[in-house]
Amino acid sequence: MTSRVGSGNEFKFKDKAIQQFQMSASLKSDLRRLNVIHLLVWLLVAAQVAISHLKLLPHDTVAMPYQWEYVYLLSAVPLLCSSFSLPRNNVSYLVLSMISGGLFSVAPLIYGAMEMFPLAQQLYRYGKAYRFIFGFSAVTVMYLVMVVAVQVHAWQLYCMKQLLDSWFNATQEKKKK
Repeated sequence: MTSRVGSGNEFKFKDKAIQQFQMSASLKSDLRRLNVIHLLVWLLVAAQVAISHLKLLPHDTVAMPYQWEYVYLLSAVPLLCSSFSLPRNNVSYLVLSMISGGLFSVAPLIYGAMEMFPLAQQLYRYGKAYRFIFGFSAVTVMYLVMVVAVQVHAWQLYCMKQLLDSWFNATQEKKKK
């Protein structure tokens, strides 16, 4: 019988591989949770758009959507790409999700903040609101939705970047062997 006496490099490699796998699994889990929250925010925006355009409720109950909300509906694209990238560690879908996330998720939120700012200023200076969602000022409700959405998208982009780094490190280690 031969004994396997080595320098211990195989144990270092195994430890590193286990750490990368654990980090990847943890980030995937976090990203799935964030995707669920993103889906809930998207469904809220989609419900408002659908209810107002189909005239299911009067406009004094649910206001007409702001312009940024229509573009935000395209944020389903990065959500789908992110979901498709996770099962098989598909880097292409993950990169596409990051790029489209900036374009279809973050950019409409920035535009929306600028679009609604004069209305928010008017509301808080003079107490006048002209759009309402179930009796609450539409500006206030949509700013609250935006606060949640910005945090979700920021964490999604962070997790995707970390996951991408983790996948690239694992790939580079395989190529070295």
